[in-house]
Amino acid sequence: MAAMPSSQTTPPSRGRRARRVSGEDRERAILETAERLLAERSLREISVDDLAGGAGISRPTFYFYFASKEAVLLTLLDRLVEQARSGVALALLANDPPRVLREGLEAVHETFREHRAVTLAAADARATSAEVRKLWARVMETFVQEATAAIEAERARGAAPPGVAARDLAIALNWMNERVFHAAFEEEAPAIGEQTILDTLVEVWLRSIYGTADPPAIG
Repeated sequence: MAAMPSSQTTPPSRGRRARRVSGEDRERAILETAERLLAERSLREISVDDLAGGAGISRPTFYFYFASKEAVLLTLLDRLVEQARSGVALALLANDPPRVLREGLEAVHETFREHRAVTLAAADARATSAEVRKLWARVMETFVQEATAAIEAERARGAAPPGVAARDLAIALNWMNERVFHAAFEEEAPAIGEQTILDTLVEVWLRSIYGTADPPAIG
């Protein structure tokens, strides 16, 4: 006679339904797949089938979430920008200029360095994608407007001396950040080392705005 099953054996639950995969889960899977693949090869070398397969979905399902692989990159970039900007508070510059500048630059640097593959893919795509160029121009304009307002406020309170137009200075400083960070991420030569990149940029910003590396704070 066959042995009776042990009372310790837990029979499979036939009544329990498997968790349904949500649209949010699928979108996240596509984005995670894209970032992983971008660390291995360029966007040009990645196909929609690669993204769909890596996310465990079909090609038609992919198009339900994204119009193209470029749209995936734009979404990744949008999220990085939002994360980076959350650490920038130039409106508080007068409270402690060196600290506020360092924290803002560090937030931008760390965010884009941690997602280096997406950062470099976006920079590469700017040459061929009007949508990527438009997004990055909008991002840079936001940074420029915040810096312009901060520079004008510091000049108005007498902490920063008059000089070139505040907007022009803000444009130059922000494009400097972008190019210096890119050179470091791309490991170009010459490039500023990771150990000194923030020290260097903070001092350039301070001396450009205030004419000194030790400007006065409020109070």
